[in-house]
Amino acid sequence: QSQPTFGFLLDIDGVLVRGHTVIPAALKAFRRLVNAQGKLRVPVVFVTNAGNILQNDKAQELSVLLGFKVEPDQVILSHSPMKLFSQYHGKRMIVSGQGPLVENAQKQLGFKNVVTVDELRMAFPVLDMVDLQRRPKTTPLPRNDFPAIEGVLLLGEPVRWETSLQLIMDVLLSNGNPGTGLATAPYPHLPVLASNMDLLWMAEAKMPRFGHGTFLLCLETIYRKVTGKELRYKGLMGKPSILTYQYAEELIRRQAERRGWAAPIQKLYAVGDNPMSDVYGANLFNQYLQMAKHEGAEELGTSGLLKQRPSATQSCASILVCTGVYSPKALGSTEPAQGGEEPPFHGHRDFSFSPELIEASHIVNDVDEAVQLVFHKEGWA
Repeated sequence: QSQPTFGFLLDIDGVLVRGHTVIPAALKAFRRLVNAQGKLRVPVVFVTNAGNILQNDKAQELSVLLGFKVEPDQVILSHSPMKLFSQYHGKRMIVSGQGPLVENAQKQLGFKNVVTVDELRMAFPVLDMVDLQRRPKTTPLPRNDFPAIEGVLLLGEPVRWETSLQLIMDVLLSNGNPGTGLATAPYPHLPVLASNMDLLWMAEAKMPRFGHGTFLLCLETIYRKVTGKELRYKGLMGKPSILTYQYAEELIRRQAERRGWAAPIQKLYAVGDNPMSDVYGANLFNQYLQMAKHEGAEELGTSGLLKQRPSATQSCASILVCTGVYSPKALGSTEPAQGGEEPPFHGHRDFSFSPELIEASHIVNDVDEAVQLVFHKEGWA
């Protein structure tokens, strides 16, 4: 077998697993992808919009499910590219989400000074008022020794939305001093970094579940309703953000280098189940690669963060599978409904609707068919 000149970006939920159950086609796909020595025959990076877990744990979980050793640096979580936002790493940030939140923010991403929503709640008990059971029975003394918060870090959907929505709003409206009241809300507001814009995701239930994108939608809507202004992000990561794909491309390149594959990786194939994140993101990145060829990527600098070496990647094709969010007949899938009306747009506010961007290069039943298709196209059949 010659050296690979292509690699895979694989989504996890709805492509390889549903909840904690591995999809049988994923096991077949990896029997094709892994050689007799248990090593991948082509570079593979797992690109998930999940974030409420540590990278090592996700790699471990995948190793068990798929039956071969997945390395932590083959896994990109929705917030992984936040490592690049070093200008915010020293700021005191309120962090929202669940799972190993603080460990993710500090050890994996480099934020040195984080405060959780719960810590803020304890410091200012009178802020959290929705749940009658949790309201303080006596009026606590106001705190004046709590250092100002300098930014907001949204790593994934939290558990108690009403508490998080209320306290994050308090931070934004008070310019980081939620114990005080300001006559007018500051604008522009404190920096907000967020990851994972998925409105919906597919677990074991028959219908899709709310994703972090639904939480962001709530926050954006409340902010606009209360202030009359738009909530703005300094960074929005996870698929379909180009930054996530640049990050994935770099990991694919390093993987090929480590394996001693000298031929540059020219084609990426992104396999996913969600037209709005997986297909849109791969197509957006492909569009960026085509523009970069003509204009030189320097002028394009997506928010100027990844001033990469000239990339060998020529294209990124999107492959949509029918084992997750997308199903040809499902409610809100990308097929026009009866009467030809457009399906609702499930994407994030900041990624405008472009019909051509949610058109997959290929639609197949499952990830095994996706791998077969790519091997056939690349003459590896």
